[in-house]
Order: sequence, then structure tokens, then C-alpha cells
Amino acid sequence: MPEILFVVIDIFQKELLLIASILFVIGSADDLVFDCLWIGHALKRKFFVYTKHQRMQVESLPHSKSDGLMAIFVPAWREAPVIGAMLKRCLAQWGTQNFRIYVGCYPNDDQTVAAVASAIEGSENVRLIICHHNGPTTKADCLNRLWTGLCQDELTENIKFKAVVLHDAEDLVHAKALSVFEHLAERATLIQIPVIPRRAVKSRWIAGHYCDEFAEQHGKQMVLREALGVAIPSAGVGCAFSKDALGRLSMESGGKPFDATSLTEDYELGLNLTEGDGRGIFVRLKDQDGQLVATQEFFPDNIQDAVRQKSRWMAGIALSGWDRLGWNHSLRENWIRFRDRKASFVAIALAIAYCAVFLTFGLALIGFLGIYSPEPISDFLKKLLYLNAFFLSWRLLFRAGFVFHLYGLTEALYSVPRTVVANIINMMAARRAIGKYLQSLSGAKVDWDKTQHFVLEKSEVSELKSAKLGASSE
Repeated sequence: MPEILFVVIDIFQKELLLIASILFVIGSADDLVFDCLWIGHALKRKFFVYTKHQRMQVESLPHSKSDGLMAIFVPAWREAPVIGAMLKRCLAQWGTQNFRIYVGCYPNDDQTVAAVASAIEGSENVRLIICHHNGPTTKADCLNRLWTGLCQDELTENIKFKAVVLHDAEDLVHAKALSVFEHLAERATLIQIPVIPRRAVKSRWIAGHYCDEFAEQHGKQMVLREALGVAIPSAGVGCAFSKDALGRLSMESGGKPFDATSLTEDYELGLNLTEGDGRGIFVRLKDQDGQLVATQEFFPDNIQDAVRQKSRWMAGIALSGWDRLGWNHSLRENWIRFRDRKASFVAIALAIAYCAVFLTFGLALIGFLGIYSPEPISDFLKKLLYLNAFFLSWRLLFRAGFVFHLYGLTEALYSVPRTVVANIINMMAARRAIGKYLQSLSGAKVDWDKTQHFVLEKSEVSELKSAKLGASSE
């Protein structure tokens, strides 16, 4: 009986290896094409653009010719530990620029309301808006309430806003970010600057894997998306929408430009506003000190919150996005949307691969002990495994390069083993995302599935003040 069991396990292991290998070859070939296109784009700019034109710094941007205020929307639910410091930093960084911050709070969140009121005392650049319903509703619902407040201010004060900037309550803003948005607001419906994850010192592995992913996402993928001329998604922070474009969308949606039924309203809004005649711009500029003009943000430092956050992304983009946004007539657009939506399928392939690896080690141990002699793998499967080994090495090296340019050598070296952590989180998130998606199909209510933010220790605060992050070459 044990002999038959080992034979079945042996056959099952070979089948899992074959399935995972084929899936990885398909996915890796797709990634390789994308990487090669980015390399070509980067070389073109290096040898044919920057040899003729000097790289522009944010300080050299000309002043905008159109008037109008910049509105910054900050939805806040249970953000008392971080919202006060964020608002004070915004006011200090942006000084006398033409802006107004709208902070959305809830009547049943006294601590956040008190923290906002204390931080903005004496400031005319921040307006606290209380939502009509007790929280939590959804982030989009809170943003729609802020939109209503902005429109009321335009009517009652006879003022005009030119763009709406989105930020979260824990964001660290750049002093020149508003200058970038103001300069480009009349040229595009969406302007997105890079998002740079910062991690807690004690969370090198969980929070650190976001550093790896965003370094590549906003160093390569968003850059090439714009170069290909496809729709640009919003990251939900560090982005500015044309006020006129939001106004048109608001008229079509009953005064609510942000879709409260979406799990990823920022992603969908970006695609809807920048496809077709709309234009999205992804901006990578440095200031005169060599620092990238970007939004620094803190991501979950524990596995539970990381899984919750990434499951929402997967459910909203990879699953619900398929139903809500569909496909496009453009081959390039459909290719990019396929890449956005394959995350949950990649997680399934990873689960198959890890199961196969586990069985491989188990069979090897059994063979070493002389209990059972596993059958050798076929030549075809060997070739697939060698090919996947090449693809894996390429992927790890490519990502480490982006991490190196942004965070330095130490984090680049950590990015290699952190891939295992990222894979585990993504597999757990995919399982939760599928459940969340199935619930949405049955009409389940969409809630604000937000993650908790951690409070920085003094040593971490001083580290952030002195940190200057670079940018990968373009």
C-alpha cells in the first residue's frame, strides 16, 4: 500500500511541476517582452533625448499660465495618530502656494476630528468637512463629500480650483509636488508622481516587500505605460485630477465622481479619465538636491494588514475590474489591462509551484532514505525548469536593480529573499480576494477595508528627515 501511495505522489508532483512550469513560462515571456520594451525606451531617452536636452529639474518648470487653486482631498477614518503630523507637514512644506486641504471626517470619530482641529488651528488653508453618515462608509463616499464641499466653496466664495490632489492621512509630501501638479494640470486629466514606500525599522520583510514592488512599478511599469500611450491608473495618493474632468464626470454620475461601489475607485477613475481623448502623465522629476519629487507613504508592517490590503487590490483590479471596465478596442490597452489583471492567476500558479517544490523535497528525502526511488523527470520538463530558472534570475536581478537605484545596495540584496515573503502574502491575498469578489457578485455591501497605520518612533522620524531617495535612470 505505501508503494502505491508513493507512486501516486510521484506522478502528482511531476504533473504539478509541469503545470507550474508552463504557466510560469507564459507569464515570464510576457514580462520579458515588457522589460525589453522598457530597456529600449530607456536607451532611446538616454542616447537620443538627454544627449540633446538637459534633464529638467522641478525648479526649472515654468509657472502655470492659468489661475486656480489646488484642492487636496484627505479622507480620514480613525486616523488620529497620524493625521495631525501629516497636515502640519503639508502646511510647512507648501507654505504660501495656492492650495486648500479638505479633510473628510466622520461624526462618530471624535478623536480624528479633534486631531485635525488641533493641527489646523489658525490656518486658512485647511477645511474640515464632516460626512453626513457615521463611519466607516467607503473611501469614495468620503471623497464625494469633499467634492461637494469644494463645489460649494466655488459658488459661495467665487473661487476656482484647477485640480484635485489625493492624499492619505499618513503621507509624507514633497515641497515641490504642488508645483508639478499646477504646471501640468492644464495639459492632462491625471498627473501621477511616484509613490515611495517607507517601512518601519522593525518590519524589513513585510513592509519591505512593498519597497521592492513599488520601486519597479513606478520606476518601470508606469513609465512604459505612458510611453505606450495607454490609460494611466491612479495610485490613490500623489496624484492630481483635472477639476474640469472631474466636473464632467460628476455631471454624468449625479454629482459623485468617485464610485462608492468600487473596491479600487482610484485605479478605475484613472483609467476612465485617461483612456480615449483623456491624457495621463506619469512624472519623474528630481529637485535641485537630487531627490525624487514623490509621495512617501507607509504600508502595513504586519502580515494580516498586508494581506487585507493586497486582497482588496486584487479583488478590485484583477477580478471586479474585469467585469466593471471590460476590455478595449486597442491591442496595447488590452495587453496592459491583462497584465494588471493577472495578479490573482499568478498567485494560483505560485501556490501550485510551492506545492510541487514541497513534494519534490519530500520525495528526495524518501529517496535518500531508500524508502522509494522517484521516477526521473522528463527531458521536456527539464528544459522548462532550466528556462524558468533563467526567467527567475532575470526577474530577481531586474527588480534588485530598481531597488538599488532607489534604496541602495542593502535593500537591493534583501529584495531577493523578500520575493518569497511577497509570494506568500500574494497567495494569501488571492484566496481572500476571490472570496471578496464572490461576495460582491451576491450584492454584498462594499466597506472601507482600510489598514491601520503605525506611529513612528523618534529614531524613525529622524531617519526620515535625513533621508534623500534617488531615482532610477530613465
